[in-house]
Amino acid sequence: MNMHKLTAIAAGLLLVGCNSTKSVTKDFATTSPIITQLDLTKVENDKVPVTINPGRFRTDKVTYRLPRVVQGTYSVSDFGKYIDNFQALDYDGNPLQVTKVDTNTWEIANAVNLDKVTYLVNDTFDQEKVGGIGTEEVPFSPSGTNIEDTNYVLNLHGFIGYFDSLKSNQYKLDVVAPSKFLRTSALQEVGSETSEDGKTITSSYFAPRYFDITDNPMFYGELDVEEFQVGDIKIVLSVYSPKKKHSAKKIKAVMEKMMQAQKSYLGSINSTPRYDIYLYLAGNGETAPKGFGALEHHTSTVVVLPEFMKDEQLAESMIDVVSHEFFHIVTPLSVHSEDVHYFDYNQPTFSKHLWMYEGVTEYFATLFQVNKDLVSEEEFFAKVMGKINSAARMNDAMSFTKMSENILEKEYHDQYINVYQKGALIGMCIDILMREESNGERGILSLMKELSNKYGKNKPFEDDNLIAEITKMTYPSIGEFLNTHVVGGTPIDYNVFFNKVGVGVVEDKVQTTYIQGGGAFIVSPDMATGNIIFNENVKKNSYWSENGVLPNDIIKEINGEKLSPKNANKVFQGVFRWQPGEKVEVKLERDGKEIIIKNALTPAFTKGKAIKRVETATAKQKELLNAWLKG
Repeated sequence: MNMHKLTAIAAGLLLVGCNSTKSVTKDFATTSPIITQLDLTKVENDKVPVTINPGRFRTDKVTYRLPRVVQGTYSVSDFGKYIDNFQALDYDGNPLQVTKVDTNTWEIANAVNLDKVTYLVNDTFDQEKVGGIGTEEVPFSPSGTNIEDTNYVLNLHGFIGYFDSLKSNQYKLDVVAPSKFLRTSALQEVGSETSEDGKTITSSYFAPRYFDITDNPMFYGELDVEEFQVGDIKIVLSVYSPKKKHSAKKIKAVMEKMMQAQKSYLGSINSTPRYDIYLYLAGNGETAPKGFGALEHHTSTVVVLPEFMKDEQLAESMIDVVSHEFFHIVTPLSVHSEDVHYFDYNQPTFSKHLWMYEGVTEYFATLFQVNKDLVSEEEFFAKVMGKINSAARMNDAMSFTKMSENILEKEYHDQYINVYQKGALIGMCIDILMREESNGERGILSLMKELSNKYGKNKPFEDDNLIAEITKMTYPSIGEFLNTHVVGGTPIDYNVFFNKVGVGVVEDKVQTTYIQGGGAFIVSPDMATGNIIFNENVKKNSYWSENGVLPNDIIKEINGEKLSPKNANKVFQGVFRWQPGEKVEVKLERDGKEIIIKNALTPAFTKGKAIKRVETATAKQKELLNAWLKG
């Protein structure tokens, strides 16, 4: 990791060591990298000063931008909103004329005299207010930035922009930080230098092009860091827990077991020598991030989760989130379209194949757990059934390729979450079809390996040709399925595919959470009084029914925390993660009287649909089921 490496490497060695050639545009007069500096020692009012030295230009006018959209988010972030005091300076330190064209774009006049650009960057975590999440007003937390005394989340797309004509040019990034800070990044470190008084360290990094700046986040601050090896891949886990409630050592144990199983499942796919997991655990403050989840990068992921979670709850969330993100080393790292490879951060075009990037990735994250005996067959089927139920609440007749290609438009963006539901089910159906066609020998994992071998991280496929290419590599039935159910809007009858492997969907008593009943939430706001109440769905949850809870009971307090509309979201996130055996105390009000429920949680059940093995399954169906789940 070389977090405190003291040897400075001469800039002249930089280009030699990386075996890369500098691209020279007609506007650019020098061949040296674009020098960028973030100074974390000079932060004032939560703003980081940034300096960009691009070298000499030959043109009178240049355009500098911060990303409007970043890869993996499928929404508008407008990182230019967080830039203050933008200045372009000539070689005598005098300001040049700058015109702000739009939220993310600055046009600099007389650029032949441009020496450097300077500005201040606000962080996005502080901007996340209740109601801001889920809109285009605030970037999704894992794609955002944090600036505070003890932690810096440096998603570099929030700090460093690009000149329109120089996105393919090399970058040298210097980060000045207090020497007491730990620092982690998969971006290639090429040297570091300690100040004479020993209080600061300047770490220097190299990026072959702007894409590598945006694709390699950093963590700085009071971190807890652990490393482990998964095959030939070094995993670096960086954790920031403000109250030190969770340790990297505990999380490492969970991640190592899971990722060893993932690597075993992937087999020969080995597209990166290092993979970073950055985990930011959010506190309860008003300026703490509220968009929990993760953002994948090609060789890392940034995860934001609440710190209040218990160890076992955090472990479960990390398994769900990181297993998905790690499988992105298959796609889009090894298999991706030209839209991904030549991404336009200002006016992007999007691939038609989110069913593959996100859907197949989510399917792998679900299937590998039963394949490697991390979950039971029943638990796997319950997750599949959950995805079927969730997908049914979305627009099941919408073309997936059309949605993907137009994902920024509201009509389609509102359906985005379905990439993790129906998208995964599309992957499942292809997998079962391929197992059937090949007598169990081939599945969607083998298809992705073949696509990886054909394309790889440096060779994009043509978006419009992918389905024809997949059909040629597999079977006509795969092409027919994709054209009917993915390009076309025909809903999928999952029973057709389950029948091939000897399972079926039946009505059954199924386990549920303590916040749901019959697939719906059991709490609602009472608009007339402002109270939070149990609604009619509480009758469908066995735990609450057995404890005498009725519709319209007012929820006053949960485990000592008084409930209000302001904190309800946070409190119910905790309830969602309750596990059988936990001791809980809930205070209710009914007709002016207080009711207290105080006990150890028993499992909560509801009536619903479940996937079960069919007793009359043939030997062939059983063989195909085994090939699907264990092949």
